[in-house]
Amino acid sequence: MASVHLRRRVALTTALALSFGLTACGSDSLDTGSSSSSGGSATESSKSVSADQKLADMVPAAIKSKGTITIGTDASYAPNEFLADDGKTIQGLDVDLVNAVLAKLGLKANWQNASFGTIQNNVQSGKYDMGVSSFTINKERLGAVTMVSYFSAGTLWATKKGNPDKVNPAEPCGLTVGVQKDTVQVDDLTTRSKKCTDAGKKAITQVVEQDQSKVTANLISGKVQAMASDSPIALYAVQQTGDKLETVGDVYDSAPYGLVLKKDQTDFGKALAEALKSIKSDGTYDSVLKKWNNTSGAVSTFEVNPSVGG
Repeated sequence: MASVHLRRRVALTTALALSFGLTACGSDSLDTGSSSSSGGSATESSKSVSADQKLADMVPAAIKSKGTITIGTDASYAPNEFLADDGKTIQGLDVDLVNAVLAKLGLKANWQNASFGTIQNNVQSGKYDMGVSSFTINKERLGAVTMVSYFSAGTLWATKKGNPDKVNPAEPCGLTVGVQKDTVQVDDLTTRSKKCTDAGKKAITQVVEQDQSKVTANLISGKVQAMASDSPIALYAVQQTGDKLETVGDVYDSAPYGLVLKKDQTDFGKALAEALKSIKSDGTYDSVLKKWNNTSGAVSTFEVNPSVGG
């Protein structure tokens, strides 16, 4: 089975928010469409983004006839995709963007919560029409699915406020670092650790968790000295934990996120790309990123199966 590693993010789920008194919402109100519970309840039509007939005509007949698009997402990665306080409604930056895009195409979204490692395979099998879960676009994925770029993120480290352990990502040998399973950060730390041991230095101890929310909790509790995650996730974690965390070092290995479709769905991909251009032009795209405090990840071009390294 092909590797499902992605560049991913940190998750402040409702449970973590309640544990540490955090706010698990964006700073502003912006209704960009509908979302569903983890059980896949019926969605509502967008209230703030109107369908564009020219764009809607681009949607392949098989997709248009469905009307509602089933989307797989791992709702444990605030601020990109995570559960609201009711423990059911899926919300976040990715959710708002895709709801707005589908509204332009005259479609609705049925969001389904899933383990990240299963999403791509379930898109390929047809269980989901789309995967939206902060997937980094890379050559391996492009060999199996069609992807549409919509955002840019890199890896960023975080540590406790004041950096008591003097964490430096450029000198990671001997550190205990938290990371989420099935992410490119696991690969990154593994490579860095080998360089350490090859040089006769101590290895990096990885504390790998299924959910990024647990990684963040481990950092706050002191179980790990640092965590490595996608840049928007680390930034959001710092914001939401108040004075408990801070980022350290610079963002590196930036790459685009992509919407995931079946390999033969390039026509639908083109429609999604054009709808992304439309919400960029009318201001919705930038408003969503501002709402979730991630304007630094904005992109100006949206491509189907873009050329990427790795």
